[in-house]
This record gives sequence, C-alpha cells and structure tokens, in this order.
Amino acid sequence: MTLKLGVPSKGRLMDKTFDWFAGHGVRVSRTGSDREYAGAVEGIEGVELVLLSAGEIPRELAAGRIHLGVTGSDLVQERIADWESRVAELEPMGFGFADLVIAVPRFWVDVDTLDDLDAAAAAFRAVHGHRLRIATKYHRLVREFLRGAGVADYQLVDSQGATEGTVKNLTAEVIADITSTGETLRANHLKILSDGLIHRSQATLFKSRMAAWEDAPRQAFRALAGRLGLDT
Repeated sequence: MTLKLGVPSKGRLMDKTFDWFAGHGVRVSRTGSDREYAGAVEGIEGVELVLLSAGEIPRELAAGRIHLGVTGSDLVQERIADWESRVAELEPMGFGFADLVIAVPRFWVDVDTLDDLDAAAAAFRAVHGHRLRIATKYHRLVREFLRGAGVADYQLVDSQGATEGTVKNLTAEVIADITSTGETLRANHLKILSDGLIHRSQATLFKSRMAAWEDAPRQAFRALAGRLGLDT
C-alpha cells in the first residue's frame, strides 16, 4: 500500500505546490498531457501522487482515501465538520493567501463593525419583514463566526457565481467571501467590516486521521516528513 499525496491538479496553486516540494528536495511533477490527471513523486519511495481539484481534497482527506493533501485551510474548515478530529494541520506553506471577510455596501456609512451589522439586521427585518440576506459559499464558517459575534436576524443565501455581484443584483444585502487584495470588493462598491475577518487562509499540508496508516504508508510518511522537516 502506498502513501497517497493529494495536490491541486491545475493552475497557480499546483505550480506553487510543486515549487514548495522542490524547495524541500522532493520533486513532484505532472506526467502525461494536460488532460491526464497523473503525476509522480521522485526521491521518496512509496509515495503516490493524486491530482485533484483543491475543493475535492478536503473530502478525500476526511474520507481517508488520501493520506496527505495540499489545499486551502478555508476549504478544510468549511467542508469538514469537526475538522480537527478528522485531519491534522501539518504545515502552512506560505502561498495561496486569501481572507474570508464580511463586506457591506459602501454607502452604509453607519455600519462599520459586527455590532453595527447586528443593529442594521434588526432594523432591516423590522422594515422589510424578512431577514437580511448574506450571500456566501462558506456557510459553516460564516454561521459559526456570526454566532460567536452575537449577530442575529440574518439568513445565508448560497452563492455559486460571483458573490461580489449579488448586492448589485439585489439577491443579497451583504456578502461573506474570499478576497486577496480587496480590489473586486471595491469595484463592486463594497467595504470590509473593521472586525469582519472570519478566516485568514493559505495553502496548507494536511494529514488525514481517517486514512489507513499501515506500515508502508507510515514508513513513507516518516521519510517524506524527514525531507520536509516536519514533526511526525
């Protein structure tokens, strides 16, 4: 049985992941054509590379179908209930940075904090007869964050497309979304609440607690961890 390492299958995240491993003396590469999801790990015996979308990797880690995986910490915390019991965070990798934030229309001049948002949500319901809508793809993280902040009188609406456009399109009043620079938010006349940072994400190497850690994958992991400078 081999140790299965899941990495992003395309784009900048894949390239940065390959560079990170190379910087630690482990050559990870894609094999075949761009249409083939195949790869190789050189220099460590017994490691099988599995190319997946970043969004699939949390699911595969939680199910124990891969032993290790590289993906955003936001995706792991959003998509795996009680995530710390199912996966272990091994190493933040120093790229793929993005912040999950709460943003409101810029013309809401009296709304700058979560307390302001709570008051605005109560006033909105009193006027309109329904709860203020927050568009997001991150229901678990947003709900837990707002519960901890004491914000009520809102409803989460699912956003499958460009979340920043939902306010302009009148399908939501507020958004919770990932941003790297804030430029797209500003272009859509939105501002981030001063205390509206939900999660600061980056690409991270995770270890599955649910995978079958038999002798062969355990030995391969020790060899890989030694090369990467990780605590086992």
